[in-house]
Amino acid sequence: MSPTPPMTPAPTTQIFLASTLYGTATLAAAIDSDLFPPATRRILLVSNNAATPETTPPLTEAPGFESLRGRFDDVLDWNAAIAPLHPGGWTPRGDDVPLWERQLRREWNLGDSSLSLVLESIQVAPAQAVAHCFPDAPIDVYADGLMSYGPTRNKLDPLVGGRVRRLLHLDLVPGLRPLLLSEFGVRPGIVPKEAFLSVLGELSDGAGDSDGGLASDTDADAPALLLGQYLSALSILTPQEEEDLHVRMLRGAVARGHRRVVFKPHPSAPGRWSQLLEREAERLGAQLTVFDAPLLAEVLFRRLRPALVVSCFSTALLTAHTFYGIPVARVGTDVLLERLTPYENSNRIPVTLVDALLPDLEASGSGAAPPPPVGELSALLAAVGFAMQPQVLRAQRTRAEGYLLSHLSPRTRRYFKRRRLTALALPGAVPQQLAFIPRNATVRRMARRARRLLA
Repeated sequence: MSPTPPMTPAPTTQIFLASTLYGTATLAAAIDSDLFPPATRRILLVSNNAATPETTPPLTEAPGFESLRGRFDDVLDWNAAIAPLHPGGWTPRGDDVPLWERQLRREWNLGDSSLSLVLESIQVAPAQAVAHCFPDAPIDVYADGLMSYGPTRNKLDPLVGGRVRRLLHLDLVPGLRPLLLSEFGVRPGIVPKEAFLSVLGELSDGAGDSDGGLASDTDADAPALLLGQYLSALSILTPQEEEDLHVRMLRGAVARGHRRVVFKPHPSAPGRWSQLLEREAERLGAQLTVFDAPLLAEVLFRRLRPALVVSCFSTALLTAHTFYGIPVARVGTDVLLERLTPYENSNRIPVTLVDALLPDLEASGSGAAPPPPVGELSALLAAVGFAMQPQVLRAQRTRAEGYLLSHLSPRTRRYFKRRRLTALALPGAVPQQLAFIPRNATVRRMARRARRLLA
């Protein structure tokens, strides 16, 4: 009797969805760190989520992208796969899912291989669309910035959330556990800092001379780096207010003794903002360079070795602070905490973390509050997260109440709205002289009825 031939393992395919170079670098670092099992084929699925993708350069044309391409067997285009539909606003109808899966398997030569998905921003398209198109594939989620520390921004379909195995994230706030997908018991996993810095080194080398010759020869010559975010496009600030915010960054940097300043505007920001800064720099006697090349801020950290990084609440502030040890400062977070609407706006957690952890550029040394220890920061995160998404984070109510009872002060009240605390019957909702009122279901029901009558 002849021996039974060994069985050939079934082919496996991993699909990695990415819409930013920062996200792709995070994926590359995770692959280099063996955070994914071996696979027959690895596909990078790129998506251009810009409002008008036809006029916006794709991710594959970003400086340094070619240095990351080698981690993947193929690079495919999600926009092309679903054209003329827009990736930011489309998910398949339930009845159409089998048709889409069959078509994509044929177009991408997937055959009958076993699939696994690695997705960003699982709460919205295009990640949700890809998840729905392959309903049997397990999912890993990776974080593209500070938003992963916040709650899932809306109630996720259990048929998607229940398939998520891990949340991979950079340890931007060491020791702080993300809230994203915690309602599904998803375990977080850290992408090693060393691997990410190594990938950024590759991006820096692959970007050539795209820094415009701004690199510093000595530490004494190191500039202050200002990072714009284009918050008026999100209707958080008016264009005039955002211009004023950039001017405050410049004045604050000069007041700290920095005479050489580099401003990196948001790629979509209007050019006139730079002109206003240039006039202000001339008035202050500072040397201002506007750097508008499409280079990651994190790559600029390596190239420029800045003496200071200033922004509002950019993730790059924490990358500079935690990964590079560069001094950082924030501007304008107090205004944003007041302006963000609705309360559950997903930018609230990044603004809160930056405000709580980093020094205010315009504050005097004696007025700067020390950052809270990680335990207190975690409790703050739970309290703000619960206030944002009480239905999603029901399990965090006790921690939220504990934080508000013990830590609510003039400094921390900026993270909460009294109206929100009242609606959720949380401590701090009413003035201290009325705190004797019991917080029970009947009182909450009567309060809701009164608010409806007064509306």
